[in-house]
Amino acid sequence: MPAVRNVLVVGGGAAGAAAAILLAEGGVSVDLADLKPDVSALGSGITLQGNALRVLRELGVWEKVRAEGYAFDTLGLRAPDPAGTLIAELTDIRTGGPDLPATLGMYRPALARILLDRAATVGAKIRFSTRPTALDQDGDTVAVTFADGSTGRYDLVIGADGIRSWTRRAIGIDLEPQPVGMGIWRTFTRRPDSVTRTDLYYGGPAYIAGYCPTGPDSLYAYLVEDVGDRAGLTPDEALATMRELAGAYHGSWDEIRDRLTDPATVNYTAFESHVLDGPWNRGRVVLIGDAAHSCPPTLAQGAAQALEDASVLAGLLLRDTAVTGELWTEFTGRRLPRARTVVEASLQLTRWLLAHERGDVPGLMARVAHLVAEPA
Repeated sequence: MPAVRNVLVVGGGAAGAAAAILLAEGGVSVDLADLKPDVSALGSGITLQGNALRVLRELGVWEKVRAEGYAFDTLGLRAPDPAGTLIAELTDIRTGGPDLPATLGMYRPALARILLDRAATVGAKIRFSTRPTALDQDGDTVAVTFADGSTGRYDLVIGADGIRSWTRRAIGIDLEPQPVGMGIWRTFTRRPDSVTRTDLYYGGPAYIAGYCPTGPDSLYAYLVEDVGDRAGLTPDEALATMRELAGAYHGSWDEIRDRLTDPATVNYTAFESHVLDGPWNRGRVVLIGDAAHSCPPTLAQGAAQALEDASVLAGLLLRDTAVTGELWTEFTGRRLPRARTVVEASLQLTRWLLAHERGDVPGLMARVAHLVAEPA
């Protein structure tokens, strides 16, 4: 018998949906509440490393993800010169195991839809446009009040509600993400035939100019710059700003830039980071994913670490027969050091870039890859 009978998951992103799937499959009654009105997700595309794909296979969605995404096994490093010269081609470590690709890119809303469809199929009850407004822990249960006035009582509440987590504040954790000093322009557009993997350009007016194929006909492209106040730009001004910044990069960027014509495909986000250093639970409420840790996307491990959180937590809850201090100690011990290492490595890369210092980027990437290749 699982350690919990019924669970509320707050947040329907990768971490929340994954936890809902695994617990519902294990016989737990799961409610998932998400503030959004549907499965749409902010952002253009997402890069999933092999360790993320390993969890997606555990969730029973790998075949659908593979069909909708674009898999590849190498990484290109290019120069910001008129030819976009290839400097190095690196063979990525297959961190999910030899039978999974090293990396897969896909449209972020497509991944959200696949995960939430799977959660509903295995029995999780999904409530959109819904959020909790109060948590009241009473012994072995948590009483929850929702914004629409409804209530529920649960054996456990999982806060998977992102970097601005309401749940984190509700359980008294005074921790907010801190700015890193960089911001990222992102877009989603048609894939040129020349783009068959991620290529990264370091240098020029942006710290990083990169792209990732996300499907047979689509890609996700991005430019990382010093953080700025971009909130006042109109959509047309945002598009023009990204096109101007992209003008310094060539090779496949020339085709990508020509296809940047729709302001609705462009968004800008400032990099922030935090790690909850200590137990991620307070009684019967636990945080996972970006609610517990976040990092710049310089190593493309954000979604992977969130999925791993959900996998480890669900595995412990389904393995044990009671929620104990030992369970929480094991969860913290398995997840905190790994997530902290990934966050610190992502921040190290941003520090090198901000200081215009030639750090050992391939070496840092390899060290993280070897770490996450070991199952969480």
